[in-house]
Amino acid sequence: MARRTARAEQVNATREAILTAAERLFAEHGVYAVSNRQVSEAAGQGNNAAVGYHFGTKADLVRAVARRHTARIEALQERALSAAAGSTDVRDWVDCLVRPVTGHLAELGSPTWYARFCAQVMTDPALHEILVEESLASPALRQAVEGLNRTLPELPAEVRAERGQMVRLLLLHTCAEQERAVAEGTPTARATWGEVATGLADAIVGLWLAPVTRVR
Repeated sequence: MARRTARAEQVNATREAILTAAERLFAEHGVYAVSNRQVSEAAGQGNNAAVGYHFGTKADLVRAVARRHTARIEALQERALSAAAGSTDVRDWVDCLVRPVTGHLAELGSPTWYARFCAQVMTDPALHEILVEESLASPALRQAVEGLNRTLPELPAEVRAERGQMVRLLLLHTCAEQERAVAEGTPTARATWGEVATGLADAIVGLWLAPVTRVR
């Protein structure tokens, strides 16, 4: 029994080391610019086949990295939903989308790589669906989106879709750029992740409530 427990702990430690190395390397260099061998070496694994053995394909590894973060973000989102319950204020529901992400990044300490990892994956046509699928699997995220939709003004379907895409890009790349600046020690307009969340929420509320110019 003790031997099996020790073996299980070793396997878990190896997997965690690989996930940490993969997240950092993918964030800094892009997913397909990084080989399994580089990930194995960065994780301190002498066996270059360790990544494939523990995770299978590169897509499987990307999904595993994403899932390291989803449970904590979900928990923060559930807390935000409780605070926003019954609200008719767009800002409250935007906060439900923004603050769980920035709050999670704050809790990770510094440096972090998750935001840049997501930005790299979302620009890859072969892999971005993984993050989309993982997001859509979150009941709390779906509730936040539903709450937001109930409070938004009437918008043409194409405008709503367009602005939804803008919001996703704004959230994704603002967090990635803040994360990069913090990691590199570059001055930022917002000193903390809480302040980043406030600036993002201001911009996103403005985006959703902006007038619609009819194209003639």
